[in-house]
Amino acid sequence: MVQEALTNALKHAGPGAEVETVVDVDDTQLSVEVANSGPVGPYPTLPASGHGLAGMRERVEILGGTLAAGPTHTGGWRLRVTLPLGARS
Repeated sequence: MVQEALTNALKHAGPGAEVETVVDVDDTQLSVEVANSGPVGPYPTLPASGHGLAGMRERVEILGGTLAAGPTHTGGWRLRVTLPLGARS
């Protein structure tokens, strides 16, 4: 998920955009959030694969998790994935 989110940030926000990744784990879930600052200037666009968010959503749903993605109020983009964890011993 992180690799795909970082690839999307490069494709859509471009080089020079700030990206923050936060990973959190507790007794019940793993959450990952990747947020970027948005485009900082003109840049060459990378070819789209067409499977980024849709593919991530499918994988997350198979694992019983949730995925939320959308624009931020500052012009960037945020992706948040939450996955349930099995019982810990």
